[in-house]
Amino acid sequence: MQRKIIHCDCDCFFAAVEMRDDPSLMNIPLAIGGASDRRGVISTCNYPARTYGIHSAMATAQALKLCPDLKVIPGNMAKYREASEKIMAIYRDYSDCIEPLSLDEAYLDVTGVTHKGGSATLIAEEIRERVRTTVGITISAGIAPNKFLAKIASDWNKPDGIWVITPNQIDSFVLQLPVKKIFGVGKVTAAKLQQMDIETCGDLRQLSLAQLINRFGRFGKRLYELSRGQDDRPVRQNRERKSISVEHTFSIDLPDLNSCLDKLPGMLAELEQRYAKHREKRDVAGAVIKLKFFDFTQTTMEQSTSECPLALYEHLCQQAWERGEKPVRLIGVGYRLQPRNPQQAEQLKLIE
Repeated sequence: MQRKIIHCDCDCFFAAVEMRDDPSLMNIPLAIGGASDRRGVISTCNYPARTYGIHSAMATAQALKLCPDLKVIPGNMAKYREASEKIMAIYRDYSDCIEPLSLDEAYLDVTGVTHKGGSATLIAEEIRERVRTTVGITISAGIAPNKFLAKIASDWNKPDGIWVITPNQIDSFVLQLPVKKIFGVGKVTAAKLQQMDIETCGDLRQLSLAQLINRFGRFGKRLYELSRGQDDRPVRQNRERKSISVEHTFSIDLPDLNSCLDKLPGMLAELEQRYAKHREKRDVAGAVIKLKFFDFTQTTMEQSTSECPLALYEHLCQQAWERGEKPVRLIGVGYRLQPRNPQQAEQLKLIE
């Protein structure tokens, strides 16, 4: 049976919730993020702010330079989670096969669903209307036979829009699709493709599978498939967490290695606290540390291990520091995670 996939994506989610609760914010440039004097970054912003070139992950200080009238508020994660739970509850009325990607977006597989005569388009329209009336924000939706195309389609008519790619429209749609829209094509890969005079998926199709694998390795096979609109990935109901981390951006650069080492005990305590709720299902498989220097260059060190004492992070921090030997603006510490072995977990319970 031909799959019917809906990708739902809330429009500027955090900002949308704030505008819902305070209509005076509706038509002014608004961003959710950290304070500029504490080197905060923008989490998201509304569409008036985006006209100034402001985007997520931009430094708040830079955003305020682009738009001095920008209203920046810290946000309220508890409120956003509550809105997300209401939206996910609406999704569950239409499908049991849901793959959340974050608080504000998810895939729904509605293959075989009989509601609305089995029309994925009509189901998506009804979902959008219910979210609007019950949660008070707008979402955009993309409908397609696979996840790759559904995600692209949801972004095609934003905000508050819907876009449908039927099976017989796949080829004509993908031929004109810019290669930068392909998931996994970042700045480096896009630059390589541009050097090869490849701008669209149609251009990409001129290369054979062997040529793409030779140039891009395993990702070459993925480029070959996606440039033809092929994506066999199922909608996964349970996404396994593969890592957990804590990051701090400091208001004043840390000038030397010792200053960085002094920050580690507190950050590791916070990391352990975050890990506590995953402990029953996920084991630690590695230690990770990231340093971002004052000039925004960054480096990451990691080591496979089930034990992550402070001494290990101090060692990794020193190695990372020696790669730059520059003032540090951000430190991140994390665990790599793996599924817990049920037999091992039972043995631990008996020992305890």
